[in-house]
Amino acid sequence: MVRSGDLPLGWKSRKILPTDHSLMTRRPSIFSSEDARIAAQKRLPRMIFDFIEGAAGREVASRRNQSRFDDILLQPRAMADIGSRTLTTRFLGRDYALPLGIAPMGMCNLAHPRADRQIAQAAVDWQMPVCLSSAGSSGLVDMLRWSDGLAWFQLYFGQSSEVSFQTVDRAHAAGYETLILTVDVPEVSRRIRDQRNGFGLPFRPTPQSLLDFAQHPRWALSTLLHGVPAPQNFASSGKSFDRTASRAGADWHFLQALRDRWPGKLIVKGITSPEDALRVRSLGVDAIYVSNHGGRQLDSAPAAIDLLPIIRRAVGPSYPLLFDSGVRNGDDVVKAIALGADFVMIGRPVLYALGAAGGPGLQSLLQCFAQDIDLTMAQIGIARIEDIDTRTLFSAVPQVSSGDTLLGPRTLATALRPLQEPVRK
Repeated sequence: MVRSGDLPLGWKSRKILPTDHSLMTRRPSIFSSEDARIAAQKRLPRMIFDFIEGAAGREVASRRNQSRFDDILLQPRAMADIGSRTLTTRFLGRDYALPLGIAPMGMCNLAHPRADRQIAQAAVDWQMPVCLSSAGSSGLVDMLRWSDGLAWFQLYFGQSSEVSFQTVDRAHAAGYETLILTVDVPEVSRRIRDQRNGFGLPFRPTPQSLLDFAQHPRWALSTLLHGVPAPQNFASSGKSFDRTASRAGADWHFLQALRDRWPGKLIVKGITSPEDALRVRSLGVDAIYVSNHGGRQLDSAPAAIDLLPIIRRAVGPSYPLLFDSGVRNGDDVVKAIALGADFVMIGRPVLYALGAAGGPGLQSLLQCFAQDIDLTMAQIGIARIEDIDTRTLFSAVPQVSSGDTLLGPRTLATALRPLQEPVRK
């Protein structure tokens, strides 16, 4: 059994009860990310749901991120000593109750008017990191206070290096200890759903959007009561937020200057190339965040999970790696760790849960993830997160005779072949 101390407020014995009395809150029936997604689609205006779910181009990369997890198989093991399991994970010098955190996402309060505060509360309850985006709908100081110091700050390159460093300095002054620089958005890709819906920031209502909102009165009224969300961190810096602005200034020179300026932990997000990974490591960055931005940037990008073992091989067994993109359940978390991740972040499922049922919805979703991770570990004979490695993967190559058609599941045999020894973290 999982020790109760590992999950102080979120594990098994905790009954999820509504604590937010807004018009959108109700007792959730969420048993998976897909449950949350379906409920969110019903309760959110189409424009808002499409902003959350949408991706670049034909959205092939987004679907590929998820489908490739289905191709990865785990090896069940019998009669292992798994009676006392722990999900506690140490990352960048701090212990967390789960190997799981909440990814940086812009304008979360569009999903629910109190989303950022509910995310922060979940971080406290589950002792997990939460990332506040530069495009977040809550301020730096508030998010750090709400999360009891568990928040990390994610930086997009601003209008100039000077403006970007002003934001960095404000994050440091507020007390943030961990900074994430996102580098995979040199230009914002074309997202067809947003274009069709007329979505943009600052928001400009159209007859189409007003009709959309009118058909979802609970969301509309609750949003009006709490105020229309806006990118608070740009507003507080005195600069307007342009969602389509170029962020190509986040180059190697900027990264070196940022490393020299930022005294805390520095993470670079959006690395998918082994060459880039090695260069990032050489500049003294504390961790790399492997991600293809959830498929929201390059529709022809490989699945992020296929890139993870490649990056791991490049940087070696001990260099810290985070991962996101396509993670939808606890099985996926275990698979990502087996392929080289030290820590896993989730994005869209969090917004689905918040859009479906507010804070209680998010708590239910996190409980599903925790249970899935724990029970998956039991099935593969693993009692501790740090013992998950490539040996937990099923990687046998099916034997076929001449003329036969390859049957059975696809495997990671090719990707894993260069790994002579299990990845140890």
